[in-house]
Amino acid sequence: MPAETYLDAASAAPLHPVAREALLAALDDGWADPARLYGAGRRARLLLDGARATVAEILGARPDEVTFCASGTEAAQLAVLGGLAGRRRAGTRLVHSAVEHSSVLHAAERHVAAGGESVGVPVDRLGRVDAAAFAAAVSAPGAALASLMSANHEVGTVQPVAEVAAACAAAGVPLHTDAAQSLGRVPLPAGWSLLSASAHKWGGPPGVGVLVVRTGTRWVSPLPADERERGRVPGFENVPAVVAAAASLRARAGEAPAEAARLSAEVDRIRATVAATVPDVEVVGDPTGRLPHLVTFSCLYVDGEALLHELDRQGFAVSSGSSCTSSTLTPSHVLEAMGVLSHGNLRVSLHRDTTAADVDRFLAVLPGVVADLRRTAGVAGL
Repeated sequence: MPAETYLDAASAAPLHPVAREALLAALDDGWADPARLYGAGRRARLLLDGARATVAEILGARPDEVTFCASGTEAAQLAVLGGLAGRRRAGTRLVHSAVEHSSVLHAAERHVAAGGESVGVPVDRLGRVDAAAFAAAVSAPGAALASLMSANHEVGTVQPVAEVAAACAAAGVPLHTDAAQSLGRVPLPAGWSLLSASAHKWGGPPGVGVLVVRTGTRWVSPLPADERERGRVPGFENVPAVVAAAASLRARAGEAPAEAARLSAEVDRIRATVAATVPDVEVVGDPTGRLPHLVTFSCLYVDGEALLHELDRQGFAVSSGSSCTSSTLTPSHVLEAMGVLSHGNLRVSLHRDTTAADVDRFLAVLPGVVADLRRTAGVAGL
């Protein structure tokens, strides 16, 4: 079997070398309880405070606005549910795009089950939310909180966060933005009140989420009370992982401009070559207003699960932006909202170690894999 070429950074980026070094060092000095006053505890507290200050600086936030938790999913759900709880007197309506991450949509479901209201704003065929419709929704009476991701995790389309944030500010409605796919890759938009992110997306260790609550934003934790992390997240802080996450984010922030230019050129090459060499394919997402490292396309007459397995056999680790498989027959809510083809969907996402040769090999193998699968399915030549 060929050596694996990893092309699924949107799910989890390989651990950055700086993160590995910081993690190993922090395991020696940051293992103790940072709430304790003895020497080992004070050393752990210094490391935790330093990591918080680093992340805050990169985000343009204050250290006391930054909270560490167990994942980006937890951070997003705490942002949404806590933001709604804090704004209970203002209203019960959550406004969000139709293509938010499932973590936000599941929080919306919980809110509705408890008697609240949720409004999903549609997107166009490129996956971009209708900013005017979003502004109208947050301006209506009863709007308590809005949520709009910085860029879509399945198709890479960048959302008009700054424009929506201005409308939210005019309506007096806080805005949460899910920056999981953007942080460490592209500059963050302005105007948000709450932000969530995930360290393993930028090359930090898994198990570290970031929740940011701007000073002045009404927010009440939906979790039982605890003295950790200013009462926002209960439980013992994973200091070594947090230190590694902060160190890798600082390293990624310095690398981001050059890496974005290099990977964006490779994505442009994938978009053009796939469209030219694979018949009956639709490359989805905004071709220019997009993340630099991610491209998604759908192949007609091909089962997505079979395509993933065959590419894995050929040595390529990729993912599907769609859950449309022979077992579930359920299309991705993102692709469905966009109104694009969802069968045979493939998401390719590059990282700092991806080379032009890796892309060359993928582009050389893909047409034959698709043709073979269509032939097996009895649709060759269509």
